[in-house]
Amino acid sequence: MRLGSGAFAASCVAIEVIGVAIFLRGFFPAPVRSSSRTEHRAEPPAPEPVAGASSNWTKLPPPLFSKVVIVLIDALRDDFVFGSKGVEYMPYTTYLVEKGASHSFVAEAKPPTVTMPRIKALMTGSLPGFVDIIRNLNSPALLEDNVIRQAKVAGKRMIFYGDETWVKLFPKHFVEYDGTTSFFVSDYTEVDNNVTRHLDKVLKRGDWDMLILHYLGLDHIGHISGPNSPLIGQKLSEMDSVLMKIHTSLLSKERETHLPSLLVVCGDHGMSETGSHGASSTEEVSTPLILISSEFERKPGDIRHPKHVQQTDLSATLAIGLGLPIPKNSVGSLLFPVVERKPMREQLRFLHLNTVQLSKLLQENVPSYEKDPGFEQFKMAERLHGNWVRLHLEENNSDVLFGLGTKVLKQYLSALKTLSLSLSTQVAQYDIYSMAVGTVVVLENAVHPTSVWSEVDFLLLLGTVGHVLSLGASSFVEEEHQTWYFLVNTLCLALSQETFRSYFLGDNCEPQHHFHMAQGCEGTVHTLQYNTGYDAPEPNGENAKALGGHRRWAVLASPWLVLACCRLLRSLNQTGVQGAHRPDFGHWFTSSDHKVQLSVLAAVSLLVIFMLVQRGCSPVSKVALALGLLGVFCYRAAIGNVLFPWQSDKKGISKGIIEARFVYVFVLGILFTGTKDLLKSQVIAADFKIKTVGLWEIYSGLVLLAALLLRPHNLPVLAFSLLIQTVMTKFIWKPLRHDAAEVTVMHYWFGQAFFYFQGNSNNIATIDVSAGFVGLETYMEVPAAFLTVFGTYVGPVLWASHLAYFLNSETSSGSALSRACFCYALICSVPVATYIILVTSLRYHLFIWSVFSPKLLYEGMHLLITAALCVLFTATDQTTHTKSRVKMDTES
Repeated sequence: MRLGSGAFAASCVAIEVIGVAIFLRGFFPAPVRSSSRTEHRAEPPAPEPVAGASSNWTKLPPPLFSKVVIVLIDALRDDFVFGSKGVEYMPYTTYLVEKGASHSFVAEAKPPTVTMPRIKALMTGSLPGFVDIIRNLNSPALLEDNVIRQAKVAGKRMIFYGDETWVKLFPKHFVEYDGTTSFFVSDYTEVDNNVTRHLDKVLKRGDWDMLILHYLGLDHIGHISGPNSPLIGQKLSEMDSVLMKIHTSLLSKERETHLPSLLVVCGDHGMSETGSHGASSTEEVSTPLILISSEFERKPGDIRHPKHVQQTDLSATLAIGLGLPIPKNSVGSLLFPVVERKPMREQLRFLHLNTVQLSKLLQENVPSYEKDPGFEQFKMAERLHGNWVRLHLEENNSDVLFGLGTKVLKQYLSALKTLSLSLSTQVAQYDIYSMAVGTVVVLENAVHPTSVWSEVDFLLLLGTVGHVLSLGASSFVEEEHQTWYFLVNTLCLALSQETFRSYFLGDNCEPQHHFHMAQGCEGTVHTLQYNTGYDAPEPNGENAKALGGHRRWAVLASPWLVLACCRLLRSLNQTGVQGAHRPDFGHWFTSSDHKVQLSVLAAVSLLVIFMLVQRGCSPVSKVALALGLLGVFCYRAAIGNVLFPWQSDKKGISKGIIEARFVYVFVLGILFTGTKDLLKSQVIAADFKIKTVGLWEIYSGLVLLAALLLRPHNLPVLAFSLLIQTVMTKFIWKPLRHDAAEVTVMHYWFGQAFFYFQGNSNNIATIDVSAGFVGLETYMEVPAAFLTVFGTYVGPVLWASHLAYFLNSETSSGSALSRACFCYALICSVPVATYIILVTSLRYHLFIWSVFSPKLLYEGMHLLITAALCVLFTATDQTTHTKSRVKMDTES
């Protein structure tokens, strides 16, 4: 049996997905790790270096603190504490930072700035791999050496309340815990109350050594309404009260212990200007780290400004403070201000233990470690340290001893900085074999030549190459939206020129759209009919005469209308890196002062959506669509995004569970009706209209789902998308009789442009995670992942769905759908295949993890979606072929 071009393309894309998966497995490598297994018996600590004598200090130093409380506030940005917001909403914390017994730091979090990798970095001191951004959805147990494990081995009793990610990473480590889900972003109240409700009881008890609290509310507010929401200030005030309660309780308990307590206040990552996180902007990687203890009492006039450190430095600092071994894979350095008041011998001992651990890690991962500047500095410091110990043991308390100690101290600090930097920037160990196999599989299936190449095919190939080559530069990846905006605008100008030529300068014997040029007008019409499946059009001159004057001018004006719509959409959401900070209509509408205007915009957009979609629906589906869109507005009103005319702005908000599920009922109903019609068309193949109606019903259901998931200020994006599709269908594709390949390319380009009109980018932080939890009371992994992906790729999915409907409704055979499937697979596969080669060649680039890797994940997901869409095209195509065969049998 001969495999059709559509089925063949779908098969190729499916195989290419496997190839990309293999490539990703090799591209995202395991980071620097120690060769010693964590389950082995703990190694004895390195003895104190000594020259010409023997030291009896061969054990770990005793702990510096009796109790440690870690308060991790998710998405706590540094300026939320050290900036104006901190002064206004966190007065107690601000006092501790500026005048209290504390040391403050700005800790840099490395990308990906999502919760699970950041917790691993804080507790292990290592740099998690970029692929952990995917594992963040379902965190496995952490087998790597870490502070929590070392504390358990040492008999420390630990209690945890908060984000359940900790419970998954450290199972059976806590003597008491209460986990809350981190992915249900609609809840920012109960998720924190469930943590705070334990405080009074646990602070009165003394049967614990470490208390860890992970508050999620601030992060959830950011995802819902951004960093400038008034809810941010309320949450910061709540956190300030929590910190005051904990600190005062610890101070009152210190009278009963001989050691002070330590309160650690930190964030796992920051928050972008859109309220999300995951990438490497300054707002996302800059987090506050505050160490509060009576040990850090400052003298009058002692002004301490926050110093910049690495987030991985906390692991080594906590280990020293608790008297534990530093985790083997830690690349962090001891925060020296914590021990600067200790005797010189203890300070040098702490620094020596840290540098020994880093030097061992360097030896296990760098073959030429002896030439590393950090290792050379460490050896020099160790020799000087031995001389100092010898003088100290001889009870020499002269100025020479102090001067030598100061020199050793500086040498150790320099060695720590250099070693930590060397390990942090250590070249990743790529799995070249997996990368090579994946690349071969992708290239084998990306471009498969057809027997006949037309000018459209060459144009498609050249256009794709032009876009793909731009991805070799980091700036073009960061600003890819500009590429698609340019392509769409250029397309509109080209269509304007074509409409003018066709209806004012047309030549009857020079039709504009066909695959193979033939001799004479009759041959041309026949060829067009054969290749695209369209009904034979009148030649161009006749087309112009057949159209009325007003319709002719409408055709001429339509490209300019589309161009104007695209220009308006560009002003709605600023995206990328260079322009993300610029003001746009989206930020204006989402501010609390313009809720009325946002409500009007959302209502008008929903009305436009209904008017444009209902025209192809059955009467029952029209009612379902109307009620569903009304439910969308009710949902947004319930969660406080918009207002009804009679609704007060101060009305209490809810999670909108009932309203969202009300909409889901109609979404499923419309999708079920469309699917039923498609299946029915398989049986009654002669009834061509059934399949057309079924495809539109499915398209309508997806539009309703998109309206529910998109934020209110993005509803105009959906409305304009439908408007442009309507205009292009009525005044461009039908009158100008574009062939299937050209229509496919246009749909693909507009789908990509609308991906960015929506506010997306190649930055992980622009993913709207809140879309995955609309209507969910608890976190459910599969529905949440599906909704998040659909909410992100609304543009490409809706334009591809419209393509299937349009070609089916306008053609009389399956060849157009087959060609569309092939072209769609080609235009998506070529960029992926080429980008894999580019990423491989740029794997040592400075921006490989911050720019190129996120784009690679986006391309992989886009390819997976393309495979699903090609399956839809192929299934629809099979129905058409069945109809064609029945028709041929009837005629014969």
